[in-house]
Amino acid sequence: MKSKLNDEEVIRQYLTTNPNDCFEMLYNRYVGKVYNRCLSLTKDSEKAQDFTHDIFIKMFSRLDKFEERSTFSTWLYSISYNYCMDQIRLGKRLTTTSLEDDMNADTEQDAKTSQYVSADDSEDLEDNLQHLNRVMNALPKEESMILRLKYQDGLDIRQIAEQLNLKDSAVKMRLKRSREKVKRIYGIGLMAG
Repeated sequence: MKSKLNDEEVIRQYLTTNPNDCFEMLYNRYVGKVYNRCLSLTKDSEKAQDFTHDIFIKMFSRLDKFEERSTFSTWLYSISYNYCMDQIRLGKRLTTTSLEDDMNADTEQDAKTSQYVSADDSEDLEDNLQHLNRVMNALPKEESMILRLKYQDGLDIRQIAEQLNLKDSAVKMRLKRSREKVKRIYGIGLMAG
């Protein structure tokens, strides 16, 4: 009987009366899909397993906040995507810090020389990246997410279509429109800057 209930019914009926059953049922339904999503984003099976575990703990701690404005699966996939991206960004920051420490270990003369050679280029690149980041943050979440899945996470059209539950042609069209919007907004910002 329980297995025939949809996700929202499981949450409504069992969250308050039998939370362990609720968690177990939802976990069994989605653990494979969440793991696959994590794996596609991290390209590392060990990290994907760890992230999947963390995501389910996070999901269950917030389950009482699920308001059914979207399906449970969409809500869970959103948590999964955001968690993985946060962890990836955190990992990049830590890597950058380590590289900076290594650079400081070099001789002072080498560091000064490399700063003089690339100061203008790195400043321009940093400005452009900050501007692009502002543009991406200004986009609606769906447009930003589809661009990040394609260009940041390196997913192909079919993988994006599967994750977003869309047809390949819909993904291509949304990517095209989102790219055009970014180009338009990015160009306007450069002219204003």
